[in-house]
Amino acid sequence: MKVSGFTFVKDGVKFCFPVVESIRSMLPVCDEVIVNVGLPDADGTRAAIESVNDPKIRILTSEWDPFFNVTGRILAQQTNIALYQCTGDWCLYLQADEVLHEEDYGKIRRVMERNLRDERVEGLLFDYIHFFGDYWTYVKSYHWYRKEVRIVRNHLGITSWRSAQGFRLDGRKLKVKETDARVFHYSWVRPTRVMKAKKRYHDTLHHGESGGEEYRDFEFGNHIDPCLLADYAGTHPKVMERTVEDGRFKLDRTVSRHKVTFADLKCRLTDAFARMTGIHLGEHKNYILLKR
Repeated sequence: MKVSGFTFVKDGVKFCFPVVESIRSMLPVCDEVIVNVGLPDADGTRAAIESVNDPKIRILTSEWDPFFNVTGRILAQQTNIALYQCTGDWCLYLQADEVLHEEDYGKIRRVMERNLRDERVEGLLFDYIHFFGDYWTYVKSYHWYRKEVRIVRNHLGITSWRSAQGFRLDGRKLKVKETDARVFHYSWVRPTRVMKAKKRYHDTLHHGESGGEEYRDFEFGNHIDPCLLADYAGTHPKVMERTVEDGRFKLDRTVSRHKVTFADLKCRLTDAFARMTGIHLGEHKNYILLKR
C-alpha cells in the first residue's frame, strides 16, 4: 500500500498558518507529500516548507487565477493541482491549518490497509476539533461540521468540491468509512490582528474584492455565541508543542458584545437535543457513510 499526502497553501507565513506543522504531521503516515505553493510567494512560505528537509516532500508552484475568486473555486482548483500529482493508492489531504495527532497514526494506517481491497470505500472520514481564539478553547457545536473526508481513493477521478470543503466523484458524495482519527483545526487561532487580515483576504476568494467587510472590526469575543465554546483539556499534536507554547494570546470568554441571534438560539437548542439523544438535527453531511 502506498499513501500520498497532499495540501496547498498561499501566504502561509504572512497569515500564520501552521502549514509546516501540518506537513510534519502527515509525513509518518505517507510515502510522499505533495505541496502546492501559491504564487507570488512573497512571504517565504516555500522556504519555510523546504526547511522541513524531508525527501518525501515534493513542492509544486501555481499562479492563482483571480477569475476563480468566486464561491471559493480557487481553493478547489489548487487542491486538485496537488491531488493530480499523487501516485499512492490512498491520498491523505490536510488543509494548511489542519494537523494530525501522533496518537492516531496507527488507526489511520490500519483503516487504509483494511479497506484497500474494498472497492465500495471511496474515502475515509475524520473527526474534527475546531479551536477558537486560543489553543485551549474549542467549538462544541456540531454545526461547525463534526466530520469531514480527508482520505480519498486514488485513480477514480475524485475531485475537490466547491471551496475545497469536501470531495465529489462524478458530482456525487463519496461513499466512506470512519477512521475515528482526529483533525485538529486551527483556522481560528491567531493573534486578532492576523485573524482580521486573514479572514478579510480569504473572504475575497469567495465573494471577490467586495468580500471581507464584516471582518473590518473583527474581535474574537464578538464573533461567536460564547455558549458554543468550551474548555479543551486534551493534548495537542507533538508537532504543535512549540507553537502552542508560543501562543500567549488567550480568549477572554467573559467579555463579549456578541448579539444573540435566532440562529444562535437554534444552535443552542439543537446542540442540547443532540447531547441528550445523539441525534444531530439538520446536520450537513458531505459524504455517504457506509456500514462497517
